[in-house]
Amino acid sequence: MNKKQDIELKIIPNRDLLLPYGVPYLAYVGIASLSQDRIPVEISYILKIIIVPLLLYWAWKWYAPITGPKKISGSIFYGIVFGIAGLVIWCLLMAPFIELTGEPWNNSGFFLRLFSASLIVPVFEELFIRGYIFRVAFQWDINRQNNKIASPLNEALDNNSINNVKPGAWSIMAIGISTLAFTAGHLPCEWPAAVAYSILISILWIIRKDLLSCMIAHGTTNLTLALYVYFTGQWGFW
Repeated sequence: MNKKQDIELKIIPNRDLLLPYGVPYLAYVGIASLSQDRIPVEISYILKIIIVPLLLYWAWKWYAPITGPKKISGSIFYGIVFGIAGLVIWCLLMAPFIELTGEPWNNSGFFLRLFSASLIVPVFEELFIRGYIFRVAFQWDINRQNNKIASPLNEALDNNSINNVKPGAWSIMAIGISTLAFTAGHLPCEWPAAVAYSILISILWIIRKDLLSCMIAHGTTNLTLALYVYFTGQWGFW
């Protein structure tokens, strides 16, 4: 990206960035919402694996960099460590609300979901939750502290750009709002685990100052959870 393109990217207002950040997430959720009576689970995941990466490819030019000021090797290491910690937190907080044995998946459905959950979900979900919602919420929080701004939310959407948020910047409101958004995308039995997990990944964003570590952590958690479920038979977590 040259300097002119970089400047143009930075001045795109948040309202215009909502579509590229949100569409891959909404596409995934939309496909997932299709009834299994109408479409087999394998077809559902095949559609997700094809459509969502294509949307990410289309929208990538609008995304802020996923790397930050720190070394990529450190982000990979921290991502794996936080991802394993997230697995433990997720299982501990979800276990009281589910039937642990659950209903087993067939192999084709399981491995398609494993691929999707490990490699695709972490990318679009972290871009949308930590990349967009977290940073818009942070800018709104800053704006509302300025008495001269009549509408902090409109200011954040129309006159601010998340591309100008410093890596690792945060506020309590940003963590809280992004956590609510993340939790809303999960089943009620997952809510306690989702709240704790979202806070954990927000802390990782603050520490590492990049989305790469968050994506790796998310992917690590999903991968290790799938393997844990597969080898222990505790399908209730899946």
